[in-house]
Amino acid sequence: MYSRILISALFAGAAAGLIAALLQLVFVQPVLLHAELYETGELVHFGGTSVSAHPELPGFDLMRDGLSIVFTMLTYTGYTLVMVALMSVAEGRGAEINARTGLIWGLAGFITFHLAPGFTLAPEVPGVAAADVGDRQVWWTATVVTAGIAMWLIAFGGNKISYLIAAALLMAPHLVGAPEPDSFSGPVPTEIGALFAARAFGVGLAAWALVGTFAGFFWQIEGERAETAA
Repeated sequence: MYSRILISALFAGAAAGLIAALLQLVFVQPVLLHAELYETGELVHFGGTSVSAHPELPGFDLMRDGLSIVFTMLTYTGYTLVMVALMSVAEGRGAEINARTGLIWGLAGFITFHLAPGFTLAPEVPGVAAADVGDRQVWWTATVVTAGIAMWLIAFGGNKISYLIAAALLMAPHLVGAPEPDSFSGPVPTEIGALFAARAFGVGLAAWALVGTFAGFFWQIEGERAETAA
């Protein structure tokens, strides 16, 4: 069982992480680099002179982008390890696990780790005003935990009480509110911040869809291989 979890998570997480990293380099990285030009003061959009929305950006950086790819693969492998472990529990309760149902698991993962915390604590580009990072990490972690429990109750609770508890868990962090800065003083144009948030959510959705699909696929394949070998 443990080897099945580990092998499935490694293959699925590495594959999904690699694709997610490439999507980030193509769609998110240019927006990030653009924001850094305003963060460092190289570009300033306040004043009477208009600023080009299409500056010349650095190309592929082997060290920075290579490490980004590696860390993204490791991060998604960690996420996948948790997902596959939960899949094994769900299968023991009679749930069918394959690539098709894995896609649903992936969407639940996206809601848990991206959409739920991002609903109030939106993805932030460099240079924007933000509250203390420790306070934001605590709120983000609490929101992910409550959203994850809510997703499990919706999927496997099976009664109205479970659904009500799930709805309360999903809303509670946002009713409490995320840590906010005392004032807004960021130098980055709002258009860049909005595009960054949209791209971050889009790439996150694609990545989690791949995580769930790959996890379900490799979990099924490893299960069939184990049955054949037995």
